[in-house]
Amino acid sequence: MVLAAGAVATACGGDNKRTSRPRDSTVATVPDTETKPSSGTGIPDGATAAGATPKHTVLFLGTSLTAGLGLDPDSAYPQQIQRKIDASALPYQTVNAGVSGETSAGLLRRLDWVLQAPASVIVVETGANDGLRGQPVDGTSATIARILTRIHTDRPDAQIVLAQMEAPTNMGAPYTRAFHAMFPQLAKEHGATLMPFLLDGVAGRPQMNQGDGVHPNLEGERVVTENVWRTLRPLLSRP
Repeated sequence: MVLAAGAVATACGGDNKRTSRPRDSTVATVPDTETKPSSGTGIPDGATAAGATPKHTVLFLGTSLTAGLGLDPDSAYPQQIQRKIDASALPYQTVNAGVSGETSAGLLRRLDWVLQAPASVIVVETGANDGLRGQPVDGTSATIARILTRIHTDRPDAQIVLAQMEAPTNMGAPYTRAFHAMFPQLAKEHGATLMPFLLDGVAGRPQMNQGDGVHPNLEGERVVTENVWRTLRPLLSRP
């Protein structure tokens, strides 16, 4: 699906609006400070509190679309996914490591740090701000390839999910086609699960977005959560 120019969902670059700490969920968003992402349970991946079921970590790496820019702290889709996980009695905790305005190069720069904590499933939502800025697709593809390779090296047992993103149509048809094709190709080459377009059913629909026309409102975020859950749920059910 290709975004309308006015719905540059890919605008994860909400810049410096709210990226606040969740009140009750399992996760903390990761700002540009040296505070490691942490789970609200206080239990490391695979560890167990007395009488508790061992929990594994689902790590969300992304932009403001993952951080939940403009929403209440516990309404971002990783926090909503946590509630679905809990309702399904699955042994996972989510960690929201979304950073507003980040390009794929920015994610690569912080990857060593963010991968210090264990993770069993890693969801990668990146590249959208590259598309918004019209950065060359070949360069973005090479950067995301390095990200996926690094994750495989540091977390060889982790399942990797790559979210499909789209470039705004005002970049021209050749660019948007190349940008779209980049994600399935990367997923295939790096053994990642491709998640269909993160903002499917939300991008370009004013009633689903905040006033900026870019970031989902609460109703839109519920749709995004369902989009993510359709891909994630089967992976979390695997032995």
